[in-house]
Amino acid sequence: MSTGVSTSTDKNIVDRSRSHRNRAVSKAVRQTRERLQSGHSRNFDRELIMMHIDTLRQSAAVVPIFVIVVAVLGLYLTREAGIFLWTVPILTAHAVNMLIGRRAKKQEITAERARKWRQLLLLGQLLVGFCWALFAMQGCATCGGDSFALYKGTILLVAICITAMSSFMLPRAVLFSFAPATVALAVTAALTHKPSDIALTAAVSVAVVFFTFITNRMYQSNLKILSFQSEKDDLIAELEVAKSMSDEARRRAEEANLAKSRFLASMSHELRTPLNAILGFSEVMSAEVMGPLNNATYREYTSDIHRSGQHLLNLINEILDLSRIEAGKYELNEEAISLLDIAEDCIGMVQLRARAKNISISSQFEAQLPAVWADEKSLRQVILNLLSNAVKFTPQGGEISVKVGWTAGGGEYVAIKDNGPGIPEEEIPVVLSAFGQGSIAIKSAEQGTGLGLPIVQAILAKHDGQFVLKSKLREGTEVIAILPAKRVLQSLPAVEDAPLVERRRKSFA
Repeated sequence: MSTGVSTSTDKNIVDRSRSHRNRAVSKAVRQTRERLQSGHSRNFDRELIMMHIDTLRQSAAVVPIFVIVVAVLGLYLTREAGIFLWTVPILTAHAVNMLIGRRAKKQEITAERARKWRQLLLLGQLLVGFCWALFAMQGCATCGGDSFALYKGTILLVAICITAMSSFMLPRAVLFSFAPATVALAVTAALTHKPSDIALTAAVSVAVVFFTFITNRMYQSNLKILSFQSEKDDLIAELEVAKSMSDEARRRAEEANLAKSRFLASMSHELRTPLNAILGFSEVMSAEVMGPLNNATYREYTSDIHRSGQHLLNLINEILDLSRIEAGKYELNEEAISLLDIAEDCIGMVQLRARAKNISISSQFEAQLPAVWADEKSLRQVILNLLSNAVKFTPQGGEISVKVGWTAGGGEYVAIKDNGPGIPEEEIPVVLSAFGQGSIAIKSAEQGTGLGLPIVQAILAKHDGQFVLKSKLREGTEVIAILPAKRVLQSLPAVEDAPLVERRRKSFA
């Protein structure tokens, strides 16, 4: 298995096996989304009534104009002025509905009183319905044929359409407005037994049922739209709360990070000063510079003190390096260097430890590699950390191979492979995290701090490079440090000598 490192340094010092999402934020967003998908809607009676009142007020002039047109057409058809008497009650009923709407608009309609106002508005529609019943009961003695029945049917169908379009926010408004007219037509058809009256009754009845169904569907659609809008507002509110929580958590984390950096900066001096004295004096005592130590146990103690102090100093240096990288204050001192030379020097530095464990280190270097533009100290630290890990976890009599060469993309790489115990697949994210150690390292007698590989990843990320770890249990581990092609310095051929161009003399008039 292989794992590549991201180029972002702040991701190189965390445990990749853990989820870093804010659980509170995720839970709030998930609950709101589930509530939105479940179609749960609260009571929107007040909003729907207010929308109906607004529509009623906006179409206030439609009904009077329509009634006047109906009366004029009726006068033209019947030649009787009595039809104008029907306009008085229907205009009065329309005025009553407008007054109810104006009063409801002025008052604060609560959720408890929404039902009362809906019933009051339906009563207003029923009053209009009785007026349309008076229209349906009118007759014409001078009209010939079925012309007056056709006139009444056309007017009632247009009236049903107008009512359906203006009152679909009020359920059953069409039924309340034209049920009396339908009953009146049915009674008239039963009394006269005329086919025209029966057909008119059937047409109006079907129209009332159809437009009642249509307005009910439109009402349900608007109810769902309001529900979705409300859920969207709730989701936005939840996201705003989650964002504020996340911002507060980030602010606290930044404050804690700043406090940690200040603590490390101050403690580095406080710890290094006594450590220098401990290391120096213990080395003097173990070397018996000032005189022999008669007790062999004391000499062993001084060696242990020097070794422990050196380990503590290395730990402090690694923590400070990681802290500087995390804070973005790790500066690179870049220059033209050779990976071959650095790899050879690092092999020589770990050769003594490898011989103590009878480990052979073989090298395979590609000849005539050009220099790279990088920080020599940082790359030396990278290769030395990787070689030290290989020597540490390779058993007695093992083998380590070091390769330096070209990558497929034109960059350069350093690959270090051992035949040690390897790393289980599920532990690779752990060993790549700060202070992370696998089960093999925990069981090993040579335990480290768990900061070597995170520092390697961060340094390579600062160089725009990549770190790859490949490992199989009981087969070995291979680590590859890659530098990109843009850091490889290509040598240019020498410029051929050319004759100098003589300088032209200026001439003045």
